[in-house]
Amino acid sequence: MKVLFIGDIVGRVGREIIGELLPKIRKREDINFVVANAENAAAGSGLTIKVVEELLSYRIDCITSGDHIWSKKDILGIIDTEPRLLRPANYPKGVSGVGSVVLKTEQGIAIGVLNLQGRVFMNPIECPFRVGLEEVEKLQEKTSIIIVDIHAEATSEKQALGHWLNGKVSAVLGTHTHVTTADEKILSDGTAFISDVGMTGPFYSVLGRTVDSVLKRFLTATPVRMDVATEDARIQAVLVEIDESTGKARDIKRVEYTHSSVS
Repeated sequence: MKVLFIGDIVGRVGREIIGELLPKIRKREDINFVVANAENAAAGSGLTIKVVEELLSYRIDCITSGDHIWSKKDILGIIDTEPRLLRPANYPKGVSGVGSVVLKTEQGIAIGVLNLQGRVFMNPIECPFRVGLEEVEKLQEKTSIIIVDIHAEATSEKQALGHWLNGKVSAVLGTHTHVTTADEKILSDGTAFISDVGMTGPFYSVLGRTVDSVLKRFLTATPVRMDVATEDARIQAVLVEIDESTGKARDIKRVEYTHSSVS
């Protein structure tokens, strides 16, 4: 089976290119399941009920998130009722929402998705390694096909988690930095890995924000409103091919889509 994992969706530009191109990509690439990190999809930070419903209408099968999941209070109106929306599983017990889920493809194949958040250079929540393993063991009772989104700053932490879960999950895929890395691989025991999938949104920008506003902030060292950029829309993602009988990854490939590359 083929899983398309889409890098951090940023703002309206990111949502619009998903809406325009994802149906065509699913058909052209014969995609069975789509996961997308969308913690920056609402005005560049957070999610709202309307944005979640919009993204799901574009045939994204599961939405993952990260440290910006709480940026819009409106999200509390849907996070406990929409199973296809995940927050990092390693938030403390009692926090709204869930961090893992088992869903089915149109062909009836069960697939688990787990969302974790790193701690290096980020808020110190629960250990993603220990919580991740506990969640994986629960998911393994229902399926051998498991996709992990590790939303983290440090590549070392992401790589370490890949090795920690090697052979236990189908893929460990990094998000958060908005910059795709060139270290995609299949680890020794059949787990696909990449440190960061990249970004979906405006690429004439600094991580999705307007160049001028970011430069002003760096040059003046003062608070500056950094608006979401609007030019050069792209989708960055990885395609992961998985053996349905074993849950092992056969291949992982970086992909990038633009309006001109998808007809």
